[in-house]
Parts: sequence; C-alpha cells; structure tokens
Amino acid sequence: MGTDLHEVLRSLRVWDVELPDFDPATAPAAPLALFTEWFAQAVAAGQTEPHTMSLATVDEDGLPDVRIVMLHGADADGWAFASHTTSRKGRQLASLPYAALDFYWPAQGRQIRLRGPVTAAQPEEGRADLHARSTGALAAALVGRQSDVLGSVEELARASDAAWEHAGREPDAAAPTWTLYRLQPQEVEFFQGDARRRHVRLAYRRTEPGASWRTELLWP
Repeated sequence: MGTDLHEVLRSLRVWDVELPDFDPATAPAAPLALFTEWFAQAVAAGQTEPHTMSLATVDEDGLPDVRIVMLHGADADGWAFASHTTSRKGRQLASLPYAALDFYWPAQGRQIRLRGPVTAAQPEEGRADLHARSTGALAAALVGRQSDVLGSVEELARASDAAWEHAGREPDAAAPTWTLYRLQPQEVEFFQGDARRRHVRLAYRRTEPGASWRTELLWP
C-alpha cells in the first residue's frame, strides 16, 4: 500500500517549540545588525545548518529558479555566496544580476528574506575565499562542470577522486570559474512566527546602496 501524502501532511505540526518574542520597536536602524543577532541566536538554539539559504534567480525566459546554497559572509558589501560562472545560476546572474535569498530557521520560527542586485567579487577575493575553506570545498570546485549533463555516477566518481588528489597535492590550486558573489539588498524582511499566528513581519527597504533604510510592519 502506498503512502498517503495528505495524511502525512495533516499529521505534521509547525513550530512545536517555544518561540522567542520579537519587538520590532527595538530593531536596529539597519538590517545587518539584526541579521547577525538572529543568526547567532539560531546557532545557539541548535538550528541545523543555519548558514544554508535558498537562492532564487530567473532564466533568460524570465522563469524562476531556486536552490540551496551556503552563506559565505555578510557585511556592508552584501551577503556572499559562491558558484561557478558556468553553472546554471552563474549564467542566470550574468544575464540578470538580481536575486533573492531566504533563510528559514524553524528552531525559532524565523525567516529572513532579501532581494537586490548581485555583483561578482574580484577574482583574487574569490580565490582567497575558496582557499580558506576545506579541502572538500576545493575539490568540488576543481571538479567543475556544475549543471552540465552527467553521463554516469562512475564518471563523477573518477572526476571527484582526481579532484581530491589535486586539492591535496596543491591546496592553492586555481578553479578559474569559481566566483564569489554578493547580493546587496534593497529589501530585507524579518519574520518571527507566533503560535497564535500573530506573526511579526518587519521590512527594511532602501532605493540604493548607502541610502538610509526605512522600516515598516507587514500584515502576516
């Protein structure tokens, strides 16, 4: 007998944990400080992989695309992630350098959404970021060919083994298409879930980098 998807869905509960309070009146003037605070609290709450986020782009036909990537940092220059310029997302960002990010931390019923233009960092900065990471990260970058059609899992295993050997032998090896990107947000929304569905949504908005942020509350 097959699984009844709807029965499984009805059995699930959302935020079966004690949720923190969030008073938007105490929020800082800019979103980066609040993001840093919430990120640290997510780590302290035991949230699994809080540094993973959804990255949404659009293709040449204007159709949406989304995947999970890893946050490489966040500062005044933007929220950073990395990929190959030849990957699907790399090609999409070259065509339309605008994206959205979404963090979801169910351990505290929190979500953070960002939208804005994306720029590529200088190649030397991307190399420094890659070489500061693990041998596995370098090996994956050296494999390359991200989003290309794969002939077989055996082909991947051979390429991966060779890349691991290369990374171990040459820890400063170059991966030419590997690029560090930064999203400079024009909009950042902080969502705090509430057990009675009185969710708090605080949105920061600005029209250009360096401009002052304005905030507003949104209906849940």
